[in-house]
This record gives sequence, C-alpha cells and structure tokens, in this order.
Amino acid sequence: MDDARQRRVAENETSARRINEAREKALWEREKGSSTAFLCECARQECEHLLQVTLPEYERVRAHPRRFMVHPGHEEPDVETVVATDSHYVVVEKNDEAGRVAEADDPRS
Repeated sequence: MDDARQRRVAENETSARRINEAREKALWEREKGSSTAFLCECARQECEHLLQVTLPEYERVRAHPRRFMVHPGHEEPDVETVVATDSHYVVVEKNDEAGRVAEADDPRS
C-alpha cells in the first residue's frame, strides 16, 4: 500500500481516537470502573460500531500511540498488525507510514 493511502487510513483512525479521548475525559469517576462505549477506531469513515470496554482496557491500548481498538473484522492488514484480540474488540498496531502518522497525531504526545 502506498504512503498516501496509509496516511489516509491513519488519519481516519486518529479521528475516532480523538472522539474517544474526549469521551474518556467526560467520564464521571464512578463510571471509570464499569464498561463504557467507545467508538470503533477503524479506518472506515462510515463505521458507527461501539465497543464496550472498561477504562483500564482502553488505557492499555492507548499506552501505545500506534495502537487502536477496532471491531472484529475491521482490521486493515495492509497497514496494521493485530497485536491482541478480545471477544468485543481487536487491538491493531499501525505499521510504516500509517504508524508514523498515528504517532504524530496522538493527542497525548
């Protein structure tokens, strides 16, 4: 996959991540131990899947700027590698140019 397509895929996914970051900040303290809906961070612009995960699960993924939570089946093998699976989501890590874009666009950097 060429660098331009990798950048577009990564930019789509970092948009979902920014929404999830805002959602996380809005959580009340009592909600942080329970399951919460986070937007699928896949490359599909039309995707509206919600992933039910706890804040600690989300934080484990977010500890790595190249990693994203996606709905099973929404992986993009041309630009990412599956690094973990759960019954409700898949954790993918961006490679090459997509990984560089994900790191550069990480709101926590």
